[in-house]
Amino acid sequence: MTSPYAGGCEHVHIKASAEPIDNHECHCNVCKGVTGQQHTHVAFFNYGDVSVDHPEKMKRQPFNAANPNGPLELCTCADCGAALMLDDKEKRIRVAVPNVMGYDDAAFPTASYHAFYDESKPYEKPSDGRPVYEGLRPDFTWPASA
Repeated sequence: MTSPYAGGCEHVHIKASAEPIDNHECHCNVCKGVTGQQHTHVAFFNYGDVSVDHPEKMKRQPFNAANPNGPLELCTCADCGAALMLDDKEKRIRVAVPNVMGYDDAAFPTASYHAFYDESKPYEKPSDGRPVYEGLRPDFTWPASA
């Protein structure tokens, strides 16, 4: 079976075998800094639902430079430098940012809400009818470590 959620680069292939457990438009400063976008479509998958064919070719760096010991690592290809995924050191989730990690963004469900919107920032609150939260959706529960 071919996964609609497949990304990566020519050296490292990432594939999800299940639907995302969370799917949002992220407004956090870290995503803005990494992608250069005002907001970014982000999908969380259970850790065990995402496979990597060549993990030995992944270079890891802290996702949040201001919190280098935080749980998320940005994985890039050691050969070409392409962004591949965010990996959780606690093995709870793996994260796809479809439009910058080699995925077909159109294959993903539309983000169901806006996360990490900060009212103190000088841009308008999203008004597309989707809920807007200061963090993740209130009913989100972090999965147990794999």
